[in-house]
Amino acid sequence: MKLLRFLLRYSREIKYSRTALAVTVLTGVAGGLVNTALLALINSALGSEGPPPPRLLAGFAVLCVALPVMRFVPEVLLLRLTQGAMFDLRLHLCRRILSAPLRLLEELKPARLLATMTEDIPTVTGAIILLPLLCMHGAVLVSCLVYLGWLSPLVLAFVLGFMAVGVVSYQLPTMRAMRYFKRGREEWDELVKHFRAMTEGTKELKLHRERREAFITDEVRPTADAQRRFQFTGNTIYIATRTWGQVLFFILIGLLLFVVPGWRPVGATTLTGYVLILLYMMTPLEVMLNMLPAFGRAKVAMEKIEALGVSLATRGEEAGAGHAPARDWRRIELAGVTHTYYRESENSTFTLGPIDLSFRPGELVFLAGGNGSGKTTLAKLLTGLYTPEGGEIRLDGRAVDEEGMERYRQLFSVVFSDFYLFEKLLGLGHDELDERAGGYLSQLQLTHKVQVSGGRLSTTDLSQGQRKRLALLTAYLEDRPFYIFDEWAADQDPAFKNIFYLSLLPELKARGKTALVITHDDRYYHLADRLVKLNYGVVESDERLDGARDVAAATAEAEMSAA
Repeated sequence: MKLLRFLLRYSREIKYSRTALAVTVLTGVAGGLVNTALLALINSALGSEGPPPPRLLAGFAVLCVALPVMRFVPEVLLLRLTQGAMFDLRLHLCRRILSAPLRLLEELKPARLLATMTEDIPTVTGAIILLPLLCMHGAVLVSCLVYLGWLSPLVLAFVLGFMAVGVVSYQLPTMRAMRYFKRGREEWDELVKHFRAMTEGTKELKLHRERREAFITDEVRPTADAQRRFQFTGNTIYIATRTWGQVLFFILIGLLLFVVPGWRPVGATTLTGYVLILLYMMTPLEVMLNMLPAFGRAKVAMEKIEALGVSLATRGEEAGAGHAPARDWRRIELAGVTHTYYRESENSTFTLGPIDLSFRPGELVFLAGGNGSGKTTLAKLLTGLYTPEGGEIRLDGRAVDEEGMERYRQLFSVVFSDFYLFEKLLGLGHDELDERAGGYLSQLQLTHKVQVSGGRLSTTDLSQGQRKRLALLTAYLEDRPFYIFDEWAADQDPAFKNIFYLSLLPELKARGKTALVITHDDRYYHLADRLVKLNYGVVESDERLDGARDVAAATAEAEMSAA
């Protein structure tokens, strides 16, 4: 029922889903009734003296035609609904994930998100296709019980009492199996994390045999074995309970045959009908019992989806997404901004701030500081990727609230040190994209490596320094008013490092762009308008420099120093 409520709650967002679900359920119930009617007709034909009357033959023919229709229609409807639900649920989760706070996503870890997208969604939607079978066989059981009550109400009361005992004895081990499924699903998160480590750390594992063997033996194998054991134990319990359910049915038939007649006289026709109906009920009951593990795993998957806090929650950040950014801004301020987060590697918390900084159009600002001083965190706060826990971000003197944060973010183009490079120039669909990209590729000295056709890069399989240039290409094409470069020049050769500091940055400044450059290259500090230094999360200094000095002289000086 919890799983069904989850599907119904989500189905509001899928077009015609509730109609299809209602038709499926009703058709499944009708199919179950047709099954029972066919059985009752067969029982009547067996109990009649002489040849069966023509009306029974006509009814038998109608039911034989109706039965396959009642099975085919709901399964096709639900197959369509299942595929649509999987499609929509994946898109829905993608949007929720991308609109969730960045800090939340960093805490959830990529492995958990990936496991939900690849494991939980198919598990939940796969359970939907079992719904018509569940309805049909459930209708068969209910209608069979009604027919048994018509044959003998007293014997039906005995059967229902016995079934109540059977349900209790079945439910207790089923609850235990659910606990094993939950533990197995937790181990799957860890296993996906190991898979990511294996694919991303292949070079390091290949170069060190002992590390490779330890990774398989100490990391992958114990987790995979625990996941296997929990799933095996859970399914074994389900198999045992299913077998117990079949045994209970034979016990019930034995009681009807050998105990009930001695307790209260029952006619042979009634007793035969009861035994025949109970034997017939075994098949739908077994089918329903076989579905329970799938529904159990789907319930666990549903809980994992909801536990993410990004699936059906309303904590997204898409407000203001439909408005164009204010490109004619005059001043951005960080006023008393603070942010605290947990450092897992050091088992401690780190607080950045309070930070008081301001930026104006056309400024070239260098941000320096030691490792772990909070430079990247400051960039994430400035761009609105992190929400300040204290203080506020102001745009032209007005505080940027939650509603305006999405619009505010559109001011920035950022190349982080852990950037991701897409193979297509997404979201930049103007007519002269290929031509403009080709011009920048020439400026970035990549024309011999990469071409752009239809907005697609011919390759991204390059060195780290060249990949960073492609990331810079994307930032240039975005043409935002504020650029942030996080240790961008760290992977560049000396010649292109000179081009970056002495040509590319001055060119951005000449176009009226603001640039915040996180860097350790102190030999270029004098080119900045301002040099901001961070020390353990606080601004140690904010020094104004002569960034307007003659670039040609700076270039000559840098070339002499390099020589």
